[in-house]
Formats: sequence, C-alpha cells, structure tokens
Amino acid sequence: MLSMYDATIPALTRTLRNLANILKIGEAHADTKKIEHTIFLNARLFPDMYPLTRQVQIATDMSKGAAARLAGLDVPKYEDNETTFAELQARIAKTIAFIDTVKPEQMVGSESREVTITVRKVDLKFTGQDYLLKWVNPNVYFHVTTAYNILRHNGVELGKPDFLGPRK
Repeated sequence: MLSMYDATIPALTRTLRNLANILKIGEAHADTKKIEHTIFLNARLFPDMYPLTRQVQIATDMSKGAAARLAGLDVPKYEDNETTFAELQARIAKTIAFIDTVKPEQMVGSESREVTITVRKVDLKFTGQDYLLKWVNPNVYFHVTTAYNILRHNGVELGKPDFLGPRK
C-alpha cells in the first residue's frame, strides 16, 4: 500500500530538484546568449499570468505547505522577495531541506486529517488525501510546467527529460 509519505515527500522533492535544474539551464542559456537574467525572471507566457519568479515561489509554497500540513507542522513562511536565479535556487534548496525533515511516521493517518487552507479569503476544506491529490499535486505541476514553458518559450533548450529528471 502506498503511504501518504511515499505519495508526497519523494515526488515533491524530485519535482523541486528538477525545477532547480531547469532554472540552472535557463541561467546558463542567458549567460551564453548574454541575455540579462531579469528578462527571463520577469517573463510571462501571457500578460495576465505570473512571471517565472512567481511560478517558482508558488511551486515551493505548495510543496512546503503540503509537507507541513500533512505532517501536522507549522508551514514555514518565506518573504517572496527573490529577484535572481541564485535566490530562487536558495529558495528551492531551503524548501527541499524542510521537506527532508518530515519523517514517514509524522504522516501516518494524514490521508484522513482535515486540512483547511484559505484562498482569496475563502476557506477550502479537504481530507489530507484530497488536499494532496486534488490541490497540491495539480498546483505544483502546473507552476513547474509553467516555469519550464516560460524558459522554453524564450529559447532555452529544454526537453521532457529535463522536466522529468533522472530515473531514480
């Protein structure tokens, strides 16, 4: 049987590591082509969508929030003030470090734990399993995919293997 820990922690960690690699490739491309980093960091797919920096912030917020809520911990608060690739990499690393502190036993029974989050002043209530499967996973993958697509749209040579990462 798949535990909530196994369904959450390894998948989020892997996805964040892949995001870090995608950003590394984007930064290297900008350096090679002599493109100012802010061009990529502020790039959007469409005017009403968030820029690359915010996509990374949301993906990390969703990830740390899931790990904390499902383990019964306080969600770490971040400033959302990153303006460089290095700062985004540090945010991802900090998020992975936090997620790595969660132990399997902390998540036992979390599939039925009530999770309430507030979005635009509206309380959304989930069971832990629905929170993970119907809120966290779609949001994390959406924002990581959007970050990938922003860089790809701007000429960074990325492929599906960069999104999926190593097969370990």
